[in-house]
Amino acid sequence: MAQYIIYFNQQWVGEHTPEWFAERGPLAEAVVKDMQDAGVLVFAAGVDEDVDAALTADDTGGALEFSTGLYAPDEQYIGGLTIVEVADDEDARRWGGRIAEACGWPQQIRRVY
Repeated sequence: MAQYIIYFNQQWVGEHTPEWFAERGPLAEAVVKDMQDAGVLVFAAGVDEDVDAALTADDTGGALEFSTGLYAPDEQYIGGLTIVEVADDEDARRWGGRIAEACGWPQQIRRVY
């Protein structure tokens, strides 16, 4: 078994109406439930969209420093993630595809070591 992270950047979501998001929520919840039932779900969550509330821990200068906000300003930042433990790439693709269909925006699928 291998673990994979399935994630999206917030900018991939696009602009949608509140009604559109309300329709997508139950679809995404159903996929998470299916993952739980299949025994492959390790973790799934959305990430707080307020990047100014993010915390950064940085020891690159030789002393640990904490700051708020993104470490480096970027055009894209993570919006949500799911970690699954599955048999192979094909299973990871299947779950990533189901999440993409339910959410209505792209998902990146990467193996974690």
